[in-house]
Parts: sequence; structure tokens; C-alpha cells
Amino acid sequence: MKLPPSPSALPFVQMLQWIARPMALMEACTRAYGDIFTLQIGKDFAPVVFVSNPQALEEILSNSQHFDAPGEFNEIFQPFLGKHSVISLSGARHQRQRQLLMPPFHGERMRTYGQLIGEVTEQVMTQWSREQPFCVRSSTQAIALRVILKTVFGLDEGSRGQQLEQFLSALLEETSSPYSAAMLYLPALQRDLGPLTPWGKFLRRKQQTDKLLYEEIQERREHFDSSRTDILSLLMAARDEASQPMMDVELRDELMTLLVAGHETTATALAWALYWIHKLPSVREKLIQELDSLGDDSDPSAIFRLPYLNAVCCETLRIYPVAMLTFPRMVKVPVSLMGYDFEPGTVVIGSIYLTHRREDLYPEPEQFKPERFLERQFSAYEYLPFGAGARRCIGLAFAQFEMKVVLAKILSRFELALADNREVRPTRRGLVTAPSGSIRFVVTGERQDKEREAELARSRSLPVG
Repeated sequence: MKLPPSPSALPFVQMLQWIARPMALMEACTRAYGDIFTLQIGKDFAPVVFVSNPQALEEILSNSQHFDAPGEFNEIFQPFLGKHSVISLSGARHQRQRQLLMPPFHGERMRTYGQLIGEVTEQVMTQWSREQPFCVRSSTQAIALRVILKTVFGLDEGSRGQQLEQFLSALLEETSSPYSAAMLYLPALQRDLGPLTPWGKFLRRKQQTDKLLYEEIQERREHFDSSRTDILSLLMAARDEASQPMMDVELRDELMTLLVAGHETTATALAWALYWIHKLPSVREKLIQELDSLGDDSDPSAIFRLPYLNAVCCETLRIYPVAMLTFPRMVKVPVSLMGYDFEPGTVVIGSIYLTHRREDLYPEPEQFKPERFLERQFSAYEYLPFGAGARRCIGLAFAQFEMKVVLAKILSRFELALADNREVRPTRRGLVTAPSGSIRFVVTGERQDKEREAELARSRSLPVG
């Protein structure tokens, strides 16, 4: 079997390049080899075939006869999420967990979280001071994490909720560097040499977080309240086809999955969206006009349906997708793809990043143009910020909903400006991407003040008597 072309660098060097500069490596490979190439970055430097052609992606991600989606290939996430996370499972067990997790993230139940998202956003915005620069990602991370803690656990401002917020923030911050990513990709670095070493610090922080999670689960089991609508309560009440509930360890792993995946990605997407909206005045003006058209209707469902706001969110997730790749697939039976014959066991992965930068789909892909999503519909394999197929993100509707409500709240309340006008590029943050450096904003005014001033000016211009 002949694999697609690969860089000439040694496997260890390819792995280091992948850890340090993944997007630059993928861009260099697609310039050199086109829509399909191989990198030796799998377990023990095994080859992984990268694909960015939409037709090939459809075959890989939707054809379960030819391609499997085994959870064991996602073991890189296990130190965070555990062996019972929906991300780590395969086959029937994976399908069971997806079915148990899906209901809270769809339909009317999801929309009940709209008011909560707005309230959390208001809480964080009260910490902003006029003309005092602040890091926007710190704010969006606080919003996203508190939203998850309230929707998943129903936790208010109690000590356990505050501790979980503190531990999770620290855990994610400590694992955001390229070296931390190297520890996940290279298991040999996962050695506990004491509380001051990177892996030792991670393990102790994880133990603290686990203790809080199991305490909450135990307390809920002892005082179960069927009237609660938070996701933990719904998961505890859920039963599979055999009428079996989730075990404590399953609940812990799924809660950790929702906490980590559900807030880290949304926080980054919100930071990027606010950057682009204020980097490009024309985008901000159109968005403000659309939000103003709602008048007094601040219903989250009305916000969710706004077309230009939707286009801005879609373009944000296109230009620098938080997840660079789909989950891996494994060839089950001999199959031909893009002129290559693959044997069973070959690992294939979709590059979301490269697909979103295809000139034939997105002319001038480096430019932020929300209008793309007003002018045409993209297929599920041309635009896939949440993946596709059997491992498509369960929380995608919730994430989109949260993005829109948060952006609407911020833009309707404050006049913001970038503290500096530098270009911001994506970089690796742990296993995902994020803006390089700190994007800093300043509050230049409140929109309500401007509206009052305009109303006062209009009243002064009216004839008297």
C-alpha cells in the first residue's frame, strides 16, 4: 500500500512541528501535496492521512461500512476526560452515551437556558471599567465557564461552584502551552515527579476537581430532585434501552467532557468574534443595525434567528476554527480514496482548518466576510466547525445559541474598541486553537447613554408650543 506523500523530515521532527505550529505545517503540506497528505504524528509516530477535499470527507465521515470511528484513537483526551467519556467510547457504548446526552441540548429545553446566559454575561460585564483595558478571552472564558456550571450543575455562587470554576480555569490554563500539548502527544512525558513539575501539577489539580465532582454527584443521589432542569439532574434520571442509569464514573467523565469541551471552545469563538466585529467597523455597524431592529424584543429565540448575526458567527468559526481536525477514522475494509488504495487499519483524519481555507469554496479565505453565509449554503462537509458524522459535536446547537446571546448582550450594552490594532493570528492552545497573545479591549461608552443623548438632542430640536 502506498500512502499519500509526506514531508521528508524525521517522524520525531514532524511531531515537534505538529505540536509547535500545526496550522503552518498543514498549510505547507497542502501547498506541496494538495488535498491529501500523510504526517507521522500518530501513536508511536504512526502515519496519519490528512484530507481536506469535501467529497472525500463525506465518504470518510459518513460511510460507516468503509470507515470506523473508534474511541481508542481519542485517548489523547483521556487524561482530561476519562475512559468513560463519550469521546473515548466506541460502538454500542458510544451510541448509548450519545443518546443519553443529546436531549438536554435541543429544543425547548435548550432555549430555557437563554435567560441564564444573558444574566451571566451581565455579571461579567459589570467588571469592565471605562477606559481600563481588559483581556477579552478572560471575560469570555468566565462567561462560558459560569454558563456551563449553571446549566450542567445548576450551581449558583456557592463554594463548590466557585472552587470548580477556580480549579477548571487553572487546569486549562496550565495545559494551554505547547509543552503541555507535548505531554499529551508524547506519553513518555507523563511522569509525576512531584507537585511542582508540569504533569504532577496537572494530576493534583485534576484530583481536586474530581473530588468536587464526586461530592456533587453523591449529594444529588442522596437528595434527588426530579423537578430540577440542570443537565446533571437530567443525566441522573436518564435510562438507556436496558433501563440502566449512568454509573458515578460515567457521570464524572461526561460532566468533565461537557465542562472542558463546552466552555473552552465557546470562550475562544466569542473572543475571535469580538475581535473581528471591532476590527472591521462595517461588520459592527451592520450587526448593531440588525440588533436594533429587534426593538424591545430581547427574546433569545429572536436573537438566534438574526441572519447577519448568524453569518458573523459562522464566519468566525470558519476562518480560524477552534477544532483544527475531525476525530480520526480508521479504514475497516480495503477502500480507494482520491487515487490511493488504503488497507484496513489506516488512520484518516479530516482537516477542518484546511477545508475552511479552500479558495474554491471560500474566495479570499484569509478575509473575514460574513456575507459568504448569506449568499450561499455550504454542505456539511464544506463547512464543519463541529465535525461531522457519528462524532459530530453534541453541543453544537447550544454553542451557537450561547455565542449569539452573549454577542447580542455585549454589543447592545457597550461601545467597545480594540486597545491596539495589531493583527492577531491563531496559535495552539492545548489540543485546540486560540488567538495568539492577549486581545485587549477598552470600554469607550455605554450604548444606552448614547441613545439617551440622541433622544435628548431630538427633543431639543422640536418646535415649542
